[in-house]
Amino acid sequence: MFSAEASASLAGPDWLRQRRAGGYEAFASTPLPAESEEVWRYSPIDELSLDDFVPSAPHSANGGPAGGVALLAEVRRALGRAAGSVLVHGGRPVLSTLARDDAAAGSFAFGRAGDVAGSREMLGSVQRNGDALVRLNDAFTPEPVFIDVPTGVVVNGPVLIVHWSEPGESSAFPRTCVRVGEDAKVSVIEVFAGAASPERSLVVPVTELSAADGASLSYVSLQILPGAAWSIARLAARGGRGASLRTFTVGLGGSYDRVRADVSVVGKDARSEILSAYLGEGSQVHDIRTLQDHVAPRTTSELLCQGAVAGRSRSVYSGLIRVHRGAVRSDARQTNHNLVLDEGAHADSVPNLDILENDVRCSHASTVGPVDEDQRYYIESRGVAPEVAEGLIVRGFFDAIIDRGPIPEATALLEREVHARLDAALGQDGRRVAAGA
Repeated sequence: MFSAEASASLAGPDWLRQRRAGGYEAFASTPLPAESEEVWRYSPIDELSLDDFVPSAPHSANGGPAGGVALLAEVRRALGRAAGSVLVHGGRPVLSTLARDDAAAGSFAFGRAGDVAGSREMLGSVQRNGDALVRLNDAFTPEPVFIDVPTGVVVNGPVLIVHWSEPGESSAFPRTCVRVGEDAKVSVIEVFAGAASPERSLVVPVTELSAADGASLSYVSLQILPGAAWSIARLAARGGRGASLRTFTVGLGGSYDRVRADVSVVGKDARSEILSAYLGEGSQVHDIRTLQDHVAPRTTSELLCQGAVAGRSRSVYSGLIRVHRGAVRSDARQTNHNLVLDEGAHADSVPNLDILENDVRCSHASTVGPVDEDQRYYIESRGVAPEVAEGLIVRGFFDAIIDRGPIPEATALLEREVHARLDAALGQDGRRVAAGA
């Protein structure tokens, strides 16, 4: 069970053990999320019982599970190049698979707390406080992964982190912290995956992204966990003066897939782009919550969240643009598009604005509906069979947002995973499969 003793049994430096103890105290005094809360509205969170899960047991730091090692190698090939990579099993980095390929790899720090001098000040510097599940991550994250890029360093090629779970592993609490110094640049890719298993599991990742003045930070996450998993992820990002923050989350796996992305532009002229895509099949639930937080003047943010639901799956999008007093001439845009491919599928879209300043530009738009009949007619008029036309339209719908992704090396990987699931949902030739028709 998730007890103070179980948290205290986790290894690590004294400061990390003390932080876990504080995290457990906060968790024990914080009620679990409930669907009655606005930020959890439309979600199945009331079905979550922590009594159904236990903390993961320690694993060997050498080698790693065969499935995870194979996936790490496969993703590296798909990327073409990587400045560094690590396999994380049960929330613990497997050091024997960590490799630095960048010519200037020694100019940035990457690894466990003991490998990164600034790890203590990085952990919790962006994601402060949080709900009970964030606190649970604070209390039970075994060994966070740290990436620290000093001032002026440009890292060539993305840094890859593959999180892997094995059957029988009830829970995992991965933690990733990225700090980019002034005028520095880095790209980070996280993949969350596991061996096929009918057993329920709970994965609660927390990722912190910090970009200093003039820095550029690009981030992509791909969630392809087994079908019975619950993934409840938190992404917290902060950009300083003139910084560029670009994030792209893609949710494909799991039974319940939730991402909450809070992106704050706190320095003048900071820019953020927040992309999110999801594809629902069967009875999946995809749940996306975003915050575009404008703290400083002349900051910009652009959000595009789009996905499709088939079968009996459903999606929830709820986003908030917040402009603080003093953040004059902020420019924020929020767009959510949803394709509903079957009568049994459903999508909810709830855009929100909280504007506390004048002289700003803010807009939001959302669409929910089936494939556009004009698009279908156009394609069919070119001799394409009606049962194939829908597949082409849906594939183009996803390819458009994938092509906008912030890390070009990840494009082929994302297309492969999305197309494979579309083939399963629509049929290899674009025809609707019987179960989803």
